[in-house]
Amino acid sequence: MGSLKTVKSSERKIQPDPATLKRMLYYLKLTRESELRIEQVLYRQGKIVGGVYVGRGQEAIGVGAALAMGPGDVTLPCHRDFSVFVIRGFSLADIFANCLARGDTPTRGRDSTLHIGDVNRGVIPIISPLGATLPVACGVGLVLKQRGKGNVVLTHFGEGTTSVGDVHEAMNLAAVMKLPVIFICNNNQFAYSTPTEKQFAVKPLALRGPAYGMPGERVNGCDVLAVYDAVGRAMTRARAGKGPSFLECLTLRMAGHSAHDTAEYVPETLKLAWAKKDPIQRLEKFLLARKIMTRQQVEELHRRVQQEIDAAVAQAETRPLPRGEEAVEGVYCGPDSWWERRDVRPQK
Repeated sequence: MGSLKTVKSSERKIQPDPATLKRMLYYLKLTRESELRIEQVLYRQGKIVGGVYVGRGQEAIGVGAALAMGPGDVTLPCHRDFSVFVIRGFSLADIFANCLARGDTPTRGRDSTLHIGDVNRGVIPIISPLGATLPVACGVGLVLKQRGKGNVVLTHFGEGTTSVGDVHEAMNLAAVMKLPVIFICNNNQFAYSTPTEKQFAVKPLALRGPAYGMPGERVNGCDVLAVYDAVGRAMTRARAGKGPSFLECLTLRMAGHSAHDTAEYVPETLKLAWAKKDPIQRLEKFLLARKIMTRQQVEELHRRVQQEIDAAVAQAETRPLPRGEEAVEGVYCGPDSWWERRDVRPQK
């Protein structure tokens, strides 16, 4: 049977070393500043066309989860989990180039969001109706279980997605088959614009874990250390063959659904309250209080991040735009489709 947990900071079993703590702050800052550049600069300059989705305020979830992963583990990140992609090896320049719809990127200029993946990096791209991604995670989990190497798959999604039938089917399947799947729910409290109290009656949402026969845990989604610990414990359990876990990471996205959404439906008092829980400020205070970093080192890290972003954007803007004649390639299936051409098709 599953159980519901709430773990206090004093009860955490997995404590990252100083080097990992510094990496956490680096990736938190890199994610925040990269997304600000995308949303507040490149998009507003008209250089990015289409939807722009950021996870400002919930960066700790992606960072804590991805840094807990080991070799051979697999992740299915959400389109707001920028940090997961860079931690798993995607370069900043490639991500910015994809946002700028360059022709030599994974989406070849067709999509400017993080609908990308790379099996070699253990990253499976999401399906745009996010709930449909979770059954795929179960399929990956089944393969990992059959290989018997103790690897685990993580799948990220929002609380709004939990109302979709695919999610319940996936959780039930994972529990029945004891698949090594960690379900990570980024509960940002408003889905697109619907508050949680108008969407589901169960509180906390983590109760859905025990309802399907797996542990459920509510985690402070603004605390990267809490996420790292919770994911690490869930992965240890999965590696031991004990099956899946459901983690509800409670946070508040400090941005609208996309760049055009001002999130006026979120009360200002709520925004102000959660702004005080900022994950970057929280970790900075932790590192400074324990003398793991000095204020000067934190400032130097911030400047380094800005320089890396400047260089990546400059490199991305030099990349070629897609050619017009490629616009219909991959749209209709046929002998002339790019994946059927002998010059690009992998040899058997």
